[in-house]
Amino acid sequence: MLPHSATAIVTRNELWENEGATEPHEAGWAREAIFFVRALDAKGPLGRGKARVQISADGIRWVDEGTTCKLPAAKDATTFCRVAHFGNYLRLVATLPRGAQMKALVALSLKA
Repeated sequence: MLPHSATAIVTRNELWENEGATEPHEAGWAREAIFFVRALDAKGPLGRGKARVQISADGIRWVDEGTTCKLPAAKDATTFCRVAHFGNYLRLVATLPRGAQMKALVALSLKA
């Protein structure tokens, strides 16, 4: 049997200030996931920003999974974070430093 994989764009051209979050994505069929975070545009001290993975059973109530990653520090930079052992829904929540803005593109790659 061949492995199954899929990639979903969960945020596109969205301006994040202070805090931002991706759309929830149903991923219960997958064994592993990688969030790729790209800054389409960036202003301010983004290098101190962090993103955290959240999980949910229903796509409504969210809890932090424990995985974090840095946000891209400049325009066109990309960061990523890997996660395994998650529930049915995944999303990424970013916290930006005061004075920072980022136009985000976030892809979620899943593999069974």
